[in-house]
Amino acid sequence: MTASQVAGTFFKYASIPLAAAVGLYAILLGLLTTSTFQSHVVYLHAIQMTWFKDLNVPETFGFLRNQVTPFSIKTTDGERLYAWHILPLELYRQNEASLIEEPSGFVSDIKSRVGLQLLRDDPEARLVIHMHGAGGTVASGYRVPNYRALSAGSPEKIHVLTFDYRGFGKSTGSPSETGLMMDALDVIDWAMHVAGIPPSRILIFAQSMGTAVSVAVSKHLAIQDPPVVFAGTVLVAPFVDVATLVSTYRYIRANEFNEEKYRLTIIHAEDDYDIPWHHSQLLFWHAVNASTSTGICYDDLEQKKLGSMVDLGAAGSMMEWRTNNGVIREEILKTGLHDVIMGYPVITMAVMRNFDAADPSFMS
Repeated sequence: MTASQVAGTFFKYASIPLAAAVGLYAILLGLLTTSTFQSHVVYLHAIQMTWFKDLNVPETFGFLRNQVTPFSIKTTDGERLYAWHILPLELYRQNEASLIEEPSGFVSDIKSRVGLQLLRDDPEARLVIHMHGAGGTVASGYRVPNYRALSAGSPEKIHVLTFDYRGFGKSTGSPSETGLMMDALDVIDWAMHVAGIPPSRILIFAQSMGTAVSVAVSKHLAIQDPPVVFAGTVLVAPFVDVATLVSTYRYIRANEFNEEKYRLTIIHAEDDYDIPWHHSQLLFWHAVNASTSTGICYDDLEQKKLGSMVDLGAAGSMMEWRTNNGVIREEILKTGLHDVIMGYPVITMAVMRNFDAADPSFMS
């Protein structure tokens, strides 16, 4: 076989995978123009990461019998959001006998359950509403350790309410920007009017994609008349885009204008390879900028950090910006990645700090 024949044979067969790659690329470009495919790429809701386990049996994820009550919350547009109400450990211990006697699994009427009664009837109870990130379900990955960290600071009082957005897990519907915001608003409405917990005893916790949802919802409620302001908002590994920055700005502005007491905590790890920690720096600056009447440029804030930031060594750093009406706190950890950080003590401390600031008698 001559050299030209060898070359011809090579290019003949080499062109096959090349053509396949070009064809696949063209198909992907075509799919990206469809709303359904775009939705799957953005929200990753089809990736559940809890295969072969039943969400209606929370005990398989390490919980005690009936420590978690699976139920659903109906949205204003008729979707059903799958949710977990998680009891704090010491409160569970105190009521273990009655909780064990109840049937386990998904419940259609949560109002009849002991767990909800313990939340609703205790004037000292606190509730963390958890808004998770893209992909997975309420039980995926590091979310279960996260729930334990959220309530660890007061295992008699801090309940957790977590839910899957529409299209995620067992929730009905398909995700969209408007839909996710509606979901969060309806969950908050359920917490206030069914569980009977006032905003002053509710903390909003969000991670990754959930931070955009929580900020948008907090802004929406802060500009209501009368405004709705929670005990605090904790954002872990937030990402910033125009919508998030605008919502953050308006949220802080509204609370400053209304002279409402607000607390915003931003937490990120330097080794987060999914969302770089510089996103938190930008979000912190945007929040601080909104809290001042004259504004502050990014470089000026960085200069102020040099004198005000607390160096925590291997644990990272912390900076607080205080106004007459609120506190904006930035905590940057050296390690924690994107998800592992959610089970860290820094999360427990953030929850305790916010509830204590809202009501100093809480931790006494």
